[in-house]
Amino acid sequence: MIISLIGYMGSGKSHISKVLSKKTGLKLIDLDHQISLQNNSSIAEIFEKRGEIYFRKEERQILEQCLNSETACILSLGGGTPAYYDNMKIINEKSTSIYLQTNIKNLTERLLLHKNKRPLIAKITNENLPEFIAKHLFERQPFYSQAKYTVNTNSKTPEEITDEIISLI
Repeated sequence: MIISLIGYMGSGKSHISKVLSKKTGLKLIDLDHQISLQNNSSIAEIFEKRGEIYFRKEERQILEQCLNSETACILSLGGGTPAYYDNMKIINEKSTSIYLQTNIKNLTERLLLHKNKRPLIAKITNENLPEFIAKHLFERQPFYSQAKYTVNTNSKTPEEITDEIISLI
């Protein structure tokens, strides 16, 4: 079984996937990390030097590789992955998708801590960040809502979130 974690940046996909991997004993694959490895560049460098269109094409190709070659793993996806091409369709066909739903207040607080490492928000002022997140969430919600399961992460510890995911699957 492949378990795909989706959600907006800052929703906890990377952290939750690590905890879930330890609890289940399943291999962890972080899609952004795989993209970085295959391009020998950080995500920020790929965005800066090659642009978002190149990144999204690479993301799609590596997503397909992961979904077609793995039989059991935790797959942590980028926040935008479900919203491009027909990615959400293949994610649902080849894995059990779980949307880590997080409110704008929590996302803003988390993203402000590491804003410079996030290419999509690095140049947005702190004051404008909540509005940017709200707009982006609105645009991506139709894709996120296609996940097989939704887990609300607000006011929950990583242990509680992973226990809820395990009980769902």
